[in-house]
Amino acid sequence: MYAYIKGEITEKNPAFVVIETAGIGWHINISLNTFSSIEHASEAKLYIHHIQREDVQALFGFATREEKEIFGHLLSVSGVGPNTARMVLSSMETRDIRRAIGQNDVGAFKQVKGVGPKTAQRILIDLRDKIDAEGHDELLSTASPDNTLFQEALSALLALGFPRTRASKALSKIKKEKPSVKSAEDLIKAALRALS
Repeated sequence: MYAYIKGEITEKNPAFVVIETAGIGWHINISLNTFSSIEHASEAKLYIHHIQREDVQALFGFATREEKEIFGHLLSVSGVGPNTARMVLSSMETRDIRRAIGQNDVGAFKQVKGVGPKTAQRILIDLRDKIDAEGHDELLSTASPDNTLFQEALSALLALGFPRTRASKALSKIKKEKPSVKSAEDLIKAALRALS
C-alpha cells in the first residue's frame, strides 16, 4: 500500500519514529539497524511495510529496501509475527541474516530473543530459496545502465513469485550468454523461458 514515507523526524527512539509529512505525523515502528541509520538525522525516508489486521494497523519502516524485503520474507514464516521479525532485524545485520541462511546456522537465529529452536529451523527452511546468501548479485554492485536493467528484471521476477536465488542466477546467465539484450522486457522474457 505504502512504498515509503519521507519527511521531518519529530520524535525518535530505538523502537519507533514519528515522521511528519504534509501535516500528518506517522508513527512508524523501526528496527535498531534503521535507528542507527537515522539516529542523527532530522529528516528521513523510510520504506514502509503496512500491517493491517482486525484489531491493529501498524507501519514498520526501514532505512533500506533490502531490510524491508527481508522483513517481508520473515513474516511469511509460520510463527514469525511483525515484532519477532523486527527483533531479528534489530539483532542481526541483513548480511548476517543472509549468511546464516546460506550456512544453515540455526544458532544465529536462536540467539534472537523470542526465537526458539523450532522457529529458527522454520526460518532456515522457509527462506532458503527466498533469500540469497551472498546478498545482491555482483552485477548490482555498480550503477551502470546494464545493472539498472538487471535490477528491474530481478524486481519483476521476484514480484512474480520466483525465489531470489533462482531469478538472480538465471539473469546472470542470460547476461553472460546474451550480452546483446538491452531492455528489461527482453531480459525478463528470456529469464521466464529459462525458469520455466
